[in-house]
Amino acid sequence: QVQLVESGGGLVQAGDSLRLSCAASGRTFSNYAMGWFRRAPGKEREFVAAIKWNGDVVDYADSVTGRFAISRDDAKNTLYLQMNNLKPEDTAVYYCAGDKQTRSTMTSRAQYRYPYWGRGTQVTVSS
Repeated sequence: QVQLVESGGGLVQAGDSLRLSCAASGRTFSNYAMGWFRRAPGKEREFVAAIKWNGDVVDYADSVTGRFAISRDDAKNTLYLQMNNLKPEDTAVYYCAGDKQTRSTMTSRAQYRYPYWGRGTQVTVSS
């Protein structure tokens, strides 16, 4: 059974940084692309970032490009999201997600590509 558990959220001020972690278990983590998504209050869940199974391709939403960095440590079965220069509009519940295809040649922004989801971690940015 695949499990994804996020951690690292919290309450910070605008301009601060946070690093989110996602601990994965239940399958060979290194074989799958991973993604981060978020749901802000009153909005639909949206794509934030994705990383290919081998880490050589990353993709970011325009709203976080240059501020957020996705990475993975396959030895620790852990996905990360480094978030810098946080803004109030980054306030959301952040979810990590695991791709359905082994060693996919591309990353994806489409939520249907990700059958495995964590429960999320709350990030609140005050102005």
